[in-house]
Amino acid sequence: MELLAAFMLLLGQLSNGSTANDVTVEQLTAAAEASRQAAFIEQSGKPLVNKSDPQPDAPVIKGVYSTAYSAGGARLEKLLKLMDDTELNSLVIDIKDDRGYITYATENPEITGLATIEKAIPDIQKLMTTLKEHEVYPIARVVVFKDTFLAKKRPDLSFVNGDGSVWSNGKGDSFVNPYRKEVWDYNIAVAKEAAALGFKEIQFDYVRFPEGFEKRADTLTYEKDERKRIDIVADFVKYAKEQLTPLGVRVSVDIFGYAASVPAAEGIGQDFEKISANVDVICPMIYPSHYGTGWFGSPVPDAAPYQTIAGATIDTHKKLESLGELKPIVRPWIQDFTATWVKGYIPYGAKEIEAQIQALKDNGVNEYLLWDANNSYTEGVQYK
Repeated sequence: MELLAAFMLLLGQLSNGSTANDVTVEQLTAAAEASRQAAFIEQSGKPLVNKSDPQPDAPVIKGVYSTAYSAGGARLEKLLKLMDDTELNSLVIDIKDDRGYITYATENPEITGLATIEKAIPDIQKLMTTLKEHEVYPIARVVVFKDTFLAKKRPDLSFVNGDGSVWSNGKGDSFVNPYRKEVWDYNIAVAKEAAALGFKEIQFDYVRFPEGFEKRADTLTYEKDERKRIDIVADFVKYAKEQLTPLGVRVSVDIFGYAASVPAAEGIGQDFEKISANVDVICPMIYPSHYGTGWFGSPVPDAAPYQTIAGATIDTHKKLESLGELKPIVRPWIQDFTATWVKGYIPYGAKEIEAQIQALKDNGVNEYLLWDANNSYTEGVQYK
């Protein structure tokens, strides 16, 4: 069908004086690609971005999360030993963390005007040199719209209650407004500096509105336009990709795992397909502990790590089928912690981690990231 459409496009050239012999394979191929893109946009309404991999020589990523304090402190040695002694090869490091701190010293005026800086990483250049020496693939984690410090500093960039105070959730966390372009550019500036420092991938987290936002959207004061929440979030991701791809870094986004199993999460503004169409890597957070009773046929998904990860991975593949060539690398976050708050939980050790990895592998996914908030990862795991 695409070749037929391409031929029809080229008929216009022939009618303008060209001959069939003038039509090259390259022209036909280009016309076919133009036809494919037009058809995709018409059928899906999804934007197209440059999906050529800016890191074509990257290894198959198997990594762990590291706070800035771990990366900048004594725990780094233990994390590097884990990299050196196993098949793990990547660290995801907080560059802009969950509170909104920029975690290293910077004098970049595009950052300092809005940033709250805490030098958890005393010497960022030394860290990057050390990671290179150990052949660690460095990923910069940038928490985007969850930013309590910026919300308090600039209430006009956040969500304001009727009494004029900045809204916060039950944990005291505040978010900034995804409709504000100034917020976009601030986070992109952080990402660009991370790329200049030598990070090979920028991983955006909290690319969403607060949970339950749909229940309070009409009572809070904040700037917005006619776009739906799922569209404004997808537009930010597309913009980030356009800004960062020329710098040679991959763009990845963390997303709720259940978003692959349900229609678009309108409340928080996360559409799994729209976001995935605009990134190099999608990182669904499919921790078994995050699924409630009955998911994937298990009364306690946390107690069934293989079954839960397998079900979540199957749903992820189904959700991304429509993207075709725009499908990103799937690199889920999996669980290396014991969820004691879950009724019926089980302790997580090497067996449970290996079960999750095997479930991914059995369903065609070879990349993964391990999460433990304390960065104390289980010993004796056979990573494969």
